[in-house]
Amino acid sequence: MATSWVNSAERIGSDVHLELTGPGGRRAALIRALREAVRSGRLAPGTRLPPYRSLAADLGVARNTVADAYAELVAEGWLTARQGSGTRVAERAEPLRPAARVPRQAPPRARGPRHDLMQGTPDASSFPRTAWLASYRRALQQAPNEVFGPGDPAGRVELREALTEYLARARGVRTEPGRIVICSGFAHALRLLFGGGVLRGPLAVEAYGLGFHREVLAAAGVRTVPLPLDEHGARVDRLGRERAVLLTPAHQFPTGGPLHPARRAAVIDWARARGGLVLEDDYDGEFRYDRKPVGAVQGLDPEHVIHIGSVSKSLSPAVRLGWMVLPERHVDAVLAVKGDREAWASVLDQLSLADFVVSGAYDRHVRRMRQRYRGRRDRLVAALAEHAPHIEATGIAAGLHAVLRLPPCTEASTVKAAAWQGIALDGLAAFRHPDTDMAAGDGLVVGYATPSEHAYGPALEALCRALPPP
Repeated sequence: MATSWVNSAERIGSDVHLELTGPGGRRAALIRALREAVRSGRLAPGTRLPPYRSLAADLGVARNTVADAYAELVAEGWLTARQGSGTRVAERAEPLRPAARVPRQAPPRARGPRHDLMQGTPDASSFPRTAWLASYRRALQQAPNEVFGPGDPAGRVELREALTEYLARARGVRTEPGRIVICSGFAHALRLLFGGGVLRGPLAVEAYGLGFHREVLAAAGVRTVPLPLDEHGARVDRLGRERAVLLTPAHQFPTGGPLHPARRAAVIDWARARGGLVLEDDYDGEFRYDRKPVGAVQGLDPEHVIHIGSVSKSLSPAVRLGWMVLPERHVDAVLAVKGDREAWASVLDQLSLADFVVSGAYDRHVRRMRQRYRGRRDRLVAALAEHAPHIEATGIAAGLHAVLRLPPCTEASTVKAAAWQGIALDGLAAFRHPDTDMAAGDGLVVGYATPSEHAYGPALEALCRALPPP
């Protein structure tokens, strides 16, 4: 039952609406209604309430019901009653006035570190916007109408032809367009190969590597078996009954250094003898500074190596394009997993990258960035020599990161000290396979490619402050 009362303006100067609802009888309902009117601000502090006789008459309830309700609210502190002044809303009552509605705003983004020395990303400010835009315009203008329909799961033939020439010239890869399948990056390649059932585990991997890749493989039900590392790279002589091995032979990630030539030959012999496969992660093969170029392992035996690359380091991770150079026997299986049409890599971006490569803009960009990153590497080494000569930088002949070797038992505290300095970076232990008994020692993995030019100097100063004393 609901009973409404609207008091007359002559009695208390303002109207108020009460709803008498809920259990407990009219007395309890009146108490709840008056509390809510005060709490919501409809009855402001100091407002005079009508005499209980008048309110009882308006509500059609007994006078004692209103008198008892007033008395209880006075006892609770909601109302005050004085002789000659009547019953009023207590001045100390603080109603919860309804807040003005404002548009909902997204929560503020967490403030990032002042200095980003994480590995794995290039200098975002160096993206060749003008040259890429020119390639995009040419690609769009020259694109046949079929481009705007469903995409070929293998990828646009223009890009596969461009990559055939480029990879042969720059990385020593032996292939043809029909054996290249475009994907959106290395992790996507792993998902296609293992998540789609083209390959099965267990898979041998290097004892130190990207945990994200191990997570992708674990999600596909693949068990990974760690191979120890030494100064010559992965110990491929420890390969067991696995049918495939994942390596970073041009520049071991993250410790640095190429796979020794004898071990490159040995892993090919192993693959041939077992009918196995080598998965070659060529993540930063274009960037070398103090050594001769190291070609792709795929060039030794195209039928026993899957060569996987992308533009995430050389150009930008925002350009979601990568490639698999496959043995002929695996091409159809990978295409079957991808489906009837391209669902991952933008066809227009594929055409733009094809033009970017064919026009020579990609080579020019890589040469320019190789020079810039070498300068970054040299500045890091010089800063260590001046401020922390007891800290050695290793793995610096190539790539976009260095490993700073730390005194024993100092890695965790140094990572914390770096965080206090506002630096984002990883300790070497973060890349260790959980099942390996190999320990590469204490170290920091410092990405010197990530900061912009103006931010790199302050980042180095902060890094040197965070390093442990001799």
